[in-house]
This record gives sequence, structure tokens and C-alpha cells, in this order.
Amino acid sequence: MTELVFRTDIAVTLVRSAATDADVLFAARVSTAGEASLDELTKDPEKSTGLINYLMRDRHGTPFEHNSMTFLVQAPIFVFREFHRHRAGWSYNEESGRYRELQPVFYTPAPDRKLVQHGRPGKYEFSAGTEDQHHQAVYAMEAAYRRSYESYQEMLQAGIAREVARAVLPVGLFSSMYATCNARSLMHFLSLRTKKENAKVPSFPQREIEMVAERMESEWATLMPLTHAAFEKHGRVAP
Repeated sequence: MTELVFRTDIAVTLVRSAATDADVLFAARVSTAGEASLDELTKDPEKSTGLINYLMRDRHGTPFEHNSMTFLVQAPIFVFREFHRHRAGWSYNEESGRYRELQPVFYTPAPDRKLVQHGRPGKYEFSAGTEDQHHQAVYAMEAAYRRSYESYQEMLQAGIAREVARAVLPVGLFSSMYATCNARSLMHFLSLRTKKENAKVPSFPQREIEMVAERMESEWATLMPLTHAAFEKHGRVAP
């Protein structure tokens, strides 16, 4: 049988980008400067932090849409089920279980992944599990993964179509997708999929999608540091 791979990490790669703070400025200044707003492309954005903060504070959102970032995300399928709820300003293309044989890479929680859930729906809190609980979770997952992938392989070898055989595979299977967004749509994603003390509106994301969000935010903060700083300053609310 093919050797299974168990992963506790999630991979996010910035594939391409056309995203700078200057993109926000030329889009905003066309309102008052018309074609002269093109001059913003050659100016130092640092001199216009006040405008970026004003746009963020008063939620003038459209100037933050004139940019683009494409990420390759490698994560378990259950992460993508949450990810695809974000539709406005996002484009997705995911690996297909109809067209290729899916590889045996599966998610298991890292030892520091909190396992015990408290509270009510929509406001869950989590605490660390015991060592025994972690071992039990990992053992149960690995056993289920082995059996499901064995069944998948048996059906493929029997000539059953990939699109049918894949039905036995669990949501802990890793998949890959390209996700393209702009700064405004990414800020909305971050406001819901990260938990930060300085956020004006509290959010309670599942840890695995938060791991994706953290990696995306790190890449975006490098590309558009002034915009990211304004997002932080004004409570991580998408304009």
C-alpha cells in the first residue's frame, strides 16, 4: 500500500502579486485629480499615510480593490469548506479528484493544538488537551485515514472512476488551490478568520483556517505595509 503522509502544518505561498500602497493612492485621488492621479505611481507612499488612514477609518473601501494577490494554499479539505464562504473579491481553482488520483497526505493536530471545546456556538473557547487526548485524536485519525485510503485504492484498482472512489476520503485529506484576492477582500477575510486582541469586532475562527490567514497576512503586510498598518490601527475592520 502507498505510504501515507501525516502533516500538522499548512502551506501558503504567494505566487504572484500586483499590490502596493501606491495602488490605493492613485485610485483614491482620481476623485479629485482625474488623470493627474497617475502621478501617485512615482511618489513616495510614505508621504500619504494620512490619506490611507482616512480611507480606512471612514471606510472608503473601493481604493483598496485596485490590486491583486494570488496564493497557493495547501490545507485539509475542511479548511477549504470554510474558505469558500468568502466569495466577494475572491477567485478559486482547486485540485480535482475527478481528474487526478488524490495523494495520501492527511492532517493531524500538532501537540500544541488546543483540543477541548467550551462555551456556546459562535463563541467557543478552547483549552489544551491532555497528552492522552492528543494521542487518542492522532491515533483515531491515522487509523481512519489508512482505512479510507486503502478503500480508495481498492476501488481505483477495480476500475471504479476516480470521481466515485473519492467519496470514501475524509475532509482531513490535503488539497491544493489557488486563491486570488485584493486587499479589501483579504481584510474582510482576516477580520473573520483571525482572533486578535485589538480587533473591534471579536472573531472565533477555527485554528486551522486561522493558520492560513496568518500566513496570508504576513505576505500582504510586506507588500502593502502602510495599508496593513492602517488596518491594524483602526481595529482590523475591513473598509
